[in-house]
Amino acid sequence: MTDSTAGIESLGDLKGRRVLVRSDLNVPLDGTAITDDGRIRASVPTIKHLSDAGAKVVVLAHLGRPKGAPDPQYSLRPVSERLAELLGRPVAFATDTVGASATETVAGLQDGDVAVLENVRFNDGETSKDDAVRGAFADQLAQLADAFVSDGFGVVHRKQASVYDVALRLPSAMGGLVASEVDVLRRLTEHPERPYVVVLGGSKVSDKLGVIDNLIDKADKLLIGGGMVFTFLKAQGHEVGKSLLEADQLDTCTRYLAEAADRGVEIVLPTDVVVDTAFPSGDREPEPTVVPASEIPADALGLDIGPESAAAFAAELADARTVFWNGPMGVFEVDAFAGGTRAVAEALTKVEGLSVVGGGDSAAAVRQLGFDEAAFGHISTGGGASLEFLEGKELPGIAVLERD
Repeated sequence: MTDSTAGIESLGDLKGRRVLVRSDLNVPLDGTAITDDGRIRASVPTIKHLSDAGAKVVVLAHLGRPKGAPDPQYSLRPVSERLAELLGRPVAFATDTVGASATETVAGLQDGDVAVLENVRFNDGETSKDDAVRGAFADQLAQLADAFVSDGFGVVHRKQASVYDVALRLPSAMGGLVASEVDVLRRLTEHPERPYVVVLGGSKVSDKLGVIDNLIDKADKLLIGGGMVFTFLKAQGHEVGKSLLEADQLDTCTRYLAEAADRGVEIVLPTDVVVDTAFPSGDREPEPTVVPASEIPADALGLDIGPESAAAFAAELADARTVFWNGPMGVFEVDAFAGGTRAVAEALTKVEGLSVVGGGDSAAAVRQLGFDEAAFGHISTGGGASLEFLEGKELPGIAVLERD
Protein backbone atom coordinates (compact mmCIF):
# COMPACT_ATOMS: atom_id res chain seq x y z
CA MET A 1 0.00 0.00 0.00
CA THR A 2 1.44 3.34 -0.99
CA ASP A 3 -0.59 5.35 1.50
CA SER A 4 -0.93 3.68 4.86
CA THR A 5 -3.88 3.88 7.19
CA ALA A 6 -1.43 3.48 10.05
CA GLY A 7 -1.95 7.16 10.72
CA ILE A 8 -0.07 10.41 10.61
CA GLU A 9 3.14 8.75 11.81
CA SER A 10 3.35 7.07 8.39
CA LEU A 11 4.24 10.48 6.93
CA GLY A 12 7.49 10.60 8.91
CA ASP A 13 9.03 13.72 10.40
CA LEU A 14 6.69 16.65 9.75
CA LYS A 15 8.81 19.47 11.18
CA GLY A 16 8.92 22.32 8.70
CA ARG A 17 6.69 20.53 6.18
CA ARG A 18 3.47 22.03 4.86
CA VAL A 19 0.60 19.68 5.70
CA LEU A 20 -2.81 20.12 4.09
CA VAL A 21 -5.55 18.89 6.44
CA ARG A 22 -9.07 18.27 5.16
CA SER A 23 -11.22 18.89 8.24
CA ASP A 24 -14.98 18.95 8.65
CA LEU A 25 -15.82 22.40 9.97
CA ASN A 26 -19.33 22.53 8.52
CA VAL A 27 -21.07 23.97 11.57
CA PRO A 28 -24.47 25.67 11.86
CA LEU A 29 -24.41 29.46 11.92
CA ASP A 30 -26.89 32.10 13.01
CA GLY A 31 -25.51 35.00 11.03
CA THR A 32 -21.85 34.83 12.04
CA ALA A 33 -22.54 33.14 15.40
CA ILE A 34 -21.73 29.43 15.61
CA THR A 35 -24.64 27.62 17.27
CA ASP A 36 -22.93 24.20 17.63
CA ASP A 37 -19.12 23.94 17.52
CA GLY A 38 -18.99 20.16 17.94
CA ARG A 39 -17.30 19.51 14.61
CA ILE A 40 -14.66 22.18 15.24
CA ARG A 41 -13.85 20.68 18.64
CA ALA A 42 -13.62 17.22 17.09
CA SER A 43 -11.11 18.54 14.54
CA VAL A 44 -8.80 20.13 17.10
CA PRO A 45 -6.80 17.05 18.23
CA THR A 46 -5.40 16.25 14.77
CA ILE A 47 -4.66 19.90 13.99
CA LYS A 48 -2.93 20.30 17.36
CA HIS A 49 -0.95 17.08 16.86
CA LEU A 50 0.38 18.33 13.54
CA SER A 51 1.16 21.77 14.94
CA ASP A 52 2.96 20.29 17.94
CA ALA A 53 5.00 18.15 15.54
CA GLY A 54 6.30 21.33 13.90
CA ALA A 55 4.25 21.11 10.71
CA LYS A 56 2.98 24.17 8.91
CA VAL A 57 -0.71 23.27 9.10
CA VAL A 58 -3.01 24.35 6.26
CA VAL A 59 -6.67 23.57 7.01
CA LEU A 60 -9.15 22.94 4.20
CA ALA A 61 -12.89 22.77 4.87
CA HIS A 62 -16.30 23.67 3.51
CA LEU A 63 -19.32 25.39 5.02
CA GLY A 64 -22.83 25.05 3.67
CA ARG A 65 -23.67 24.65 0.00
CA PRO A 66 -22.32 27.64 -1.94
CA LYS A 67 -22.63 27.14 -5.67
CA GLY A 68 -18.97 27.08 -6.66
CA ALA A 69 -18.41 30.81 -6.12
CA PRO A 70 -17.68 33.08 -3.13
CA ASP A 71 -20.70 33.77 -0.94
CA PRO A 72 -20.12 35.85 2.24
CA GLN A 73 -22.77 34.00 4.26
CA TYR A 74 -20.68 30.82 3.95
CA SER A 75 -17.31 32.31 4.87
CA LEU A 76 -15.13 30.23 7.18
CA ARG A 77 -13.80 33.30 8.97
CA PRO A 78 -16.01 32.82 12.10
CA VAL A 79 -14.96 29.16 12.16
CA SER A 80 -11.29 30.13 11.92
CA GLU A 81 -11.73 32.49 14.86
CA ARG A 82 -13.38 29.76 16.96
CA LEU A 83 -10.63 27.31 16.02
CA ALA A 84 -8.03 29.79 17.28
CA GLU A 85 -9.87 30.01 20.61
CA LEU A 86 -9.98 26.23 20.96
CA LEU A 87 -6.33 25.80 20.00
CA GLY A 88 -5.23 28.64 22.25
CA ARG A 89 -3.01 30.05 19.51
CA PRO A 90 -3.37 32.39 16.52
CA VAL A 91 -4.82 30.99 13.31
CA ALA A 92 -4.13 32.79 10.05
CA PHE A 93 -7.01 33.12 7.58
CA ALA A 94 -6.73 33.23 3.80
CA THR A 95 -9.55 34.96 1.97
CA ASP A 96 -9.39 32.49 -0.92
CA THR A 97 -8.53 28.81 -1.34
CA VAL A 98 -5.87 28.66 -4.05
CA GLY A 99 -5.41 32.32 -5.00
CA ALA A 100 -3.00 35.05 -3.97
CA SER A 101 -4.17 35.20 -0.36
CA ALA A 102 -3.77 31.44 0.13
CA THR A 103 -0.33 31.44 -1.47
CA GLU A 104 0.84 34.37 0.65
CA THR A 105 -0.68 32.99 3.85
CA VAL A 106 0.92 29.57 3.45
CA ALA A 107 4.28 31.10 2.52
CA GLY A 108 4.23 33.12 5.74
CA LEU A 109 3.71 30.14 8.05
CA GLN A 110 6.41 29.24 10.55
CA ASP A 111 6.89 25.75 12.00
CA GLY A 112 3.84 24.91 14.14
CA ASP A 113 1.68 27.67 12.69
CA VAL A 114 -1.92 27.01 11.61
CA ALA A 115 -3.87 28.61 8.76
CA VAL A 116 -7.43 28.14 7.50
CA LEU A 117 -8.16 28.64 3.82
CA GLU A 118 -11.49 30.10 2.71
CA ASN A 119 -14.40 27.75 1.95
CA VAL A 120 -13.17 25.12 -0.49
CA ARG A 121 -16.63 25.01 -2.11
CA PHE A 122 -16.21 28.60 -3.29
CA ASN A 123 -14.36 26.86 -6.15
CA ASP A 124 -16.41 24.99 -8.74
CA GLY A 125 -13.62 22.43 -9.19
CA GLU A 126 -14.22 21.05 -5.69
CA THR A 127 -17.52 19.30 -6.41
CA SER A 128 -17.31 18.97 -10.20
CA LYS A 129 -18.43 15.65 -11.67
CA ASP A 130 -15.80 16.13 -14.40
CA ASP A 131 -12.63 14.32 -13.31
CA ALA A 132 -10.43 16.72 -15.29
CA VAL A 133 -11.95 19.85 -13.75
CA ARG A 134 -11.76 18.37 -10.27
CA GLY A 135 -8.22 17.18 -10.89
CA ALA A 136 -7.07 20.61 -12.05
CA PHE A 137 -8.32 22.13 -8.80
CA ALA A 138 -6.63 19.35 -6.82
CA ASP A 139 -3.38 20.19 -8.60
CA GLN A 140 -3.66 23.75 -7.29
CA LEU A 141 -4.36 22.51 -3.77
CA ALA A 142 -1.43 20.10 -3.89
CA GLN A 143 0.96 22.94 -4.78
CA LEU A 144 0.28 24.44 -1.35
CA ALA A 145 1.57 21.43 0.60
CA ASP A 146 4.07 18.61 1.00
CA ALA A 147 1.65 16.09 2.54
CA PHE A 148 -2.08 15.53 3.02
CA VAL A 149 -4.04 14.38 6.07
CA SER A 150 -7.68 13.37 5.65
CA ASP A 151 -9.53 14.20 8.86
CA GLY A 152 -13.01 15.27 7.71
CA PHE A 153 -15.09 12.16 8.23
CA GLY A 154 -18.28 14.02 7.35
CA VAL A 155 -17.12 14.26 3.71
CA VAL A 156 -15.28 10.97 3.07
CA HIS A 157 -18.33 9.63 1.23
CA ARG A 158 -17.88 12.38 -1.38
CA LYS A 159 -15.59 12.06 -4.40
CA GLN A 160 -14.45 15.66 -4.24
CA ALA A 161 -11.17 17.37 -4.98
CA SER A 162 -10.16 18.11 -1.37
CA VAL A 163 -11.26 14.65 -0.21
CA TYR A 164 -10.25 12.27 -2.99
CA ASP A 165 -8.18 13.82 -5.78
CA VAL A 166 -5.63 15.64 -3.63
CA ALA A 167 -4.85 12.34 -1.87
CA LEU A 168 -3.71 10.99 -5.24
CA ARG A 169 -1.19 13.82 -5.56
CA LEU A 170 0.50 13.99 -2.15
CA PRO A 171 1.83 11.57 0.48
CA SER A 172 -1.38 10.96 2.43
CA ALA A 173 -2.63 9.54 5.70
CA MET A 174 -5.76 9.31 7.83
CA GLY A 175 -6.09 11.79 10.63
CA GLY A 176 -7.00 10.63 14.10
CA LEU A 177 -10.67 11.58 13.75
CA VAL A 178 -11.23 9.60 10.55
CA ALA A 179 -9.24 6.64 11.88
CA SER A 180 -11.34 6.49 15.06
CA GLU A 181 -14.60 6.80 13.11
CA VAL A 182 -13.64 3.94 10.79
CA ASP A 183 -12.54 1.78 13.71
CA VAL A 184 -15.82 2.28 15.56
CA LEU A 185 -18.01 1.71 12.50
CA ARG A 186 -16.17 -1.48 11.65
CA ARG A 187 -16.94 -2.70 15.16
CA LEU A 188 -20.62 -2.20 14.32
CA THR A 189 -20.44 -4.34 11.19
CA GLU A 190 -17.77 -6.93 11.93
CA HIS A 191 -18.47 -9.28 14.86
CA PRO A 192 -20.34 -6.81 17.11
CA GLU A 193 -20.70 -7.76 20.76
CA ARG A 194 -24.25 -8.90 21.51
CA PRO A 195 -27.00 -8.07 22.20
CA TYR A 196 -26.73 -5.59 19.32
CA VAL A 197 -29.51 -2.99 19.12
CA VAL A 198 -29.95 -0.47 16.30
CA VAL A 199 -32.14 2.59 16.95
CA LEU A 200 -33.36 4.44 13.86
CA GLY A 201 -35.36 7.64 13.73
CA GLY A 202 -35.52 10.75 11.63
CA SER A 203 -38.15 11.67 9.12
CA LYS A 204 -38.00 9.19 6.25
CA VAL A 205 -37.76 5.43 5.82
CA SER A 206 -36.18 6.07 2.41
CA ASP A 207 -33.17 7.71 4.10
CA LYS A 208 -32.45 4.52 6.05
CA LEU A 209 -33.19 1.80 3.47
CA GLY A 210 -29.56 0.84 2.93
CA VAL A 211 -28.83 0.70 6.66
CA ILE A 212 -31.84 -1.50 7.37
CA ASP A 213 -30.97 -3.78 4.43
CA ASN A 214 -27.39 -4.21 5.65
CA LEU A 215 -28.04 -4.47 9.39
CA ILE A 216 -31.24 -6.52 9.49
CA ASP A 217 -29.15 -9.69 9.51
CA LYS A 218 -26.52 -8.30 11.89
CA ALA A 219 -28.57 -6.68 14.66
CA ASP A 220 -30.66 -8.48 17.28
CA LYS A 221 -33.23 -5.69 17.51
CA LEU A 222 -34.25 -2.63 15.51
CA LEU A 223 -36.06 0.12 17.42
CA ILE A 224 -37.93 2.44 15.05
CA GLY A 225 -39.04 5.97 15.98
CA GLY A 226 -39.20 9.42 14.44
CA GLY A 227 -41.27 10.36 11.41
CA MET A 228 -40.30 7.14 9.64
CA VAL A 229 -42.33 5.06 12.10
CA PHE A 230 -45.64 6.14 10.60
CA THR A 231 -44.95 4.36 7.34
CA PHE A 232 -44.32 1.18 9.36
CA LEU A 233 -47.54 1.70 11.32
CA LYS A 234 -49.48 2.27 8.11
CA ALA A 235 -47.95 -0.92 6.69
CA GLN A 236 -49.40 -2.75 9.70
CA GLY A 237 -52.84 -1.44 8.82
CA HIS A 238 -53.04 1.46 11.29
CA GLU A 239 -54.29 4.93 10.39
CA VAL A 240 -51.72 7.67 10.92
CA GLY A 241 -53.79 10.86 10.47
CA LYS A 242 -51.73 13.74 9.09
CA SER A 243 -48.42 12.16 10.14
CA LEU A 244 -45.49 11.99 7.77
CA LEU A 245 -46.08 9.09 5.40
CA GLU A 246 -44.08 7.68 2.50
CA ALA A 247 -46.76 5.78 0.64
CA ASP A 248 -44.23 4.46 -1.88
CA GLN A 249 -42.37 2.70 0.95
CA LEU A 250 -45.31 0.75 2.40
CA ASP A 251 -44.38 -2.45 0.58
CA THR A 252 -40.78 -2.01 1.70
CA CYS A 253 -41.82 -1.70 5.35
CA THR A 254 -44.05 -4.75 5.01
CA ARG A 255 -41.08 -6.66 3.59
CA TYR A 256 -38.81 -5.54 6.45
CA LEU A 257 -41.33 -6.69 9.05
CA ALA A 258 -41.64 -10.10 7.40
CA GLU A 259 -37.90 -10.48 6.82
CA ALA A 260 -37.10 -9.57 10.42
CA ALA A 261 -39.57 -12.17 11.67
CA ASP A 262 -38.00 -14.80 9.41
CA ARG A 263 -34.51 -13.96 10.68
CA GLY A 264 -35.47 -13.82 14.34
CA VAL A 265 -34.70 -10.10 14.48
CA GLU A 266 -37.14 -8.05 16.52
CA ILE A 267 -38.45 -4.78 15.05
CA VAL A 268 -39.82 -2.72 17.94
CA LEU A 269 -42.33 0.00 17.08
CA PRO A 270 -43.89 2.55 19.45
CA THR A 271 -47.12 1.59 21.19
CA ASP A 272 -47.99 5.21 21.89
CA VAL A 273 -47.17 8.53 20.24
CA VAL A 274 -47.34 12.21 21.08
CA VAL A 275 -49.53 14.05 18.59
CA ASP A 276 -50.68 17.58 17.85
CA THR A 277 -53.02 19.05 15.26
CA ALA A 278 -50.24 21.12 13.65
CA PHE A 279 -46.49 21.03 13.25
CA PRO A 280 -44.68 23.20 15.84
CA SER A 281 -44.26 26.82 14.85
CA GLY A 282 -43.75 30.14 16.53
CA ASP A 283 -47.38 31.07 15.86
CA ARG A 284 -48.94 28.80 18.47
CA GLU A 285 -48.19 26.96 21.67
CA PRO A 286 -47.80 23.17 21.25
CA GLU A 287 -50.80 21.11 22.35
CA PRO A 288 -49.28 17.65 22.84
CA THR A 289 -51.58 14.68 23.40
CA VAL A 290 -50.54 11.08 24.00
CA VAL A 291 -52.54 8.48 22.05
CA PRO A 292 -52.10 4.77 21.26
CA ALA A 293 -50.02 4.27 18.12
CA SER A 294 -52.96 2.39 16.62
CA GLU A 295 -55.42 5.23 17.27
CA ILE A 296 -53.97 8.41 15.81
CA PRO A 297 -56.84 10.85 15.16
CA ALA A 298 -57.51 11.86 11.57
CA ASP A 299 -56.75 15.54 12.30
CA ALA A 300 -53.51 14.87 14.21
CA LEU A 301 -49.89 14.18 13.32
CA GLY A 302 -47.35 12.26 15.35
CA LEU A 303 -44.40 14.31 16.57
CA ASP A 304 -42.70 12.01 19.11
CA ILE A 305 -42.85 8.52 20.50
CA GLY A 306 -44.96 8.41 23.67
CA PRO A 307 -43.81 7.97 27.27
CA GLU A 308 -44.75 4.26 27.34
CA SER A 309 -42.69 3.67 24.21
CA ALA A 310 -39.80 5.78 25.51
CA ALA A 311 -39.64 3.61 28.63
CA ALA A 312 -39.89 0.46 26.52
CA PHE A 313 -37.07 1.59 24.22
CA ALA A 314 -34.89 2.39 27.23
CA ALA A 315 -35.61 -1.09 28.62
CA GLU A 316 -34.63 -2.69 25.30
CA LEU A 317 -31.29 -0.85 25.48
CA ALA A 318 -30.60 -1.70 29.11
CA ASP A 319 -28.83 -5.00 28.45
CA ALA A 320 -27.37 -4.14 25.03
CA ARG A 321 -23.63 -4.48 24.54
CA THR A 322 -23.55 -2.69 21.18
CA VAL A 323 -25.87 0.15 20.16
CA PHE A 324 -25.99 2.29 17.04
CA TRP A 325 -28.42 5.22 17.07
CA ASN A 326 -29.19 7.43 14.08
CA GLY A 327 -32.12 9.82 13.95
CA PRO A 328 -34.16 11.53 16.68
CA MET A 329 -37.38 10.01 17.99
CA GLY A 330 -39.36 13.21 17.45
CA VAL A 331 -39.16 16.95 16.95
CA PHE A 332 -36.57 17.27 19.71
CA GLU A 333 -36.06 21.00 19.06
CA VAL A 334 -39.41 21.59 20.81
CA ASP A 335 -39.44 20.47 24.43
CA ALA A 336 -42.99 19.11 24.21
CA PHE A 337 -41.79 16.58 21.62
CA ALA A 338 -38.29 15.86 22.94
CA GLY A 339 -39.15 13.17 25.50
CA GLY A 340 -38.48 10.17 23.26
CA THR A 341 -35.14 11.46 22.03
CA ARG A 342 -34.12 12.36 25.56
CA ALA A 343 -35.03 8.87 26.84
CA VAL A 344 -33.00 7.14 24.12
CA ALA A 345 -29.99 9.40 24.72
CA GLU A 346 -30.21 8.79 28.47
CA ALA A 347 -30.36 5.03 27.92
CA LEU A 348 -27.29 5.12 25.69
CA THR A 349 -25.26 6.78 28.43
CA LYS A 350 -25.87 3.69 30.58
CA VAL A 351 -24.90 1.07 27.99
CA GLU A 352 -22.11 -1.16 29.31
CA GLY A 353 -20.47 -1.66 25.95
CA LEU A 354 -20.14 0.31 22.73
CA SER A 355 -22.72 3.07 22.24
CA VAL A 356 -22.50 5.03 18.99
CA VAL A 357 -24.44 8.18 18.18
CA GLY A 358 -24.50 8.30 14.39
CA GLY A 359 -23.90 11.98 13.74
CA GLY A 360 -26.26 14.45 12.10
CA ASP A 361 -29.43 15.33 13.99
CA SER A 362 -28.73 12.68 16.65
CA ALA A 363 -25.45 14.34 17.60
CA ALA A 364 -27.14 17.75 17.55
CA ALA A 365 -29.88 16.42 19.83
CA VAL A 366 -27.37 15.08 22.34
CA ARG A 367 -25.75 18.48 22.61
CA GLN A 368 -28.98 20.50 22.56
CA LEU A 369 -30.54 18.36 25.28
CA GLY A 370 -27.54 18.98 27.52
CA PHE A 371 -25.92 15.55 27.70
CA ASP A 372 -22.23 15.13 28.50
CA GLU A 373 -20.67 13.90 25.26
CA ALA A 374 -18.13 11.90 27.25
CA ALA A 375 -20.99 9.70 28.49
CA PHE A 376 -21.32 8.14 25.04
CA GLY A 377 -18.92 5.63 23.57
CA HIS A 378 -18.65 7.55 20.31
CA ILE A 379 -20.42 10.48 18.68
CA SER A 380 -19.88 10.44 14.94
CA THR A 381 -19.14 13.70 13.14
CA GLY A 382 -20.58 12.44 9.86
CA GLY A 383 -24.22 11.41 9.63
CA GLY A 384 -24.27 10.71 5.88
CA ALA A 385 -20.83 9.08 5.90
CA SER A 386 -21.76 6.90 8.88
CA LEU A 387 -24.93 5.71 7.15
CA GLU A 388 -23.16 4.94 3.88
CA PHE A 389 -20.45 3.00 5.73
CA LEU A 390 -23.11 0.96 7.54
CA GLU A 391 -24.89 0.40 4.22
CA GLY A 392 -21.74 -1.37 3.08
CA LYS A 393 -20.87 1.24 0.46
CA GLU A 394 -17.30 2.11 -0.49
CA LEU A 395 -16.39 5.60 0.73
CA PRO A 396 -14.12 7.31 -1.84
CA GLY A 397 -12.24 9.32 0.77
CA ILE A 398 -11.34 6.12 2.67
CA ALA A 399 -10.72 3.95 -0.40
CA VAL A 400 -8.16 6.42 -1.78
CA LEU A 401 -6.13 6.17 1.44
CA GLU A 402 -6.31 2.37 1.47
CA ARG A 403 -5.44 1.85 -2.20
CA ASP A 404 -2.62 -0.52 -3.09
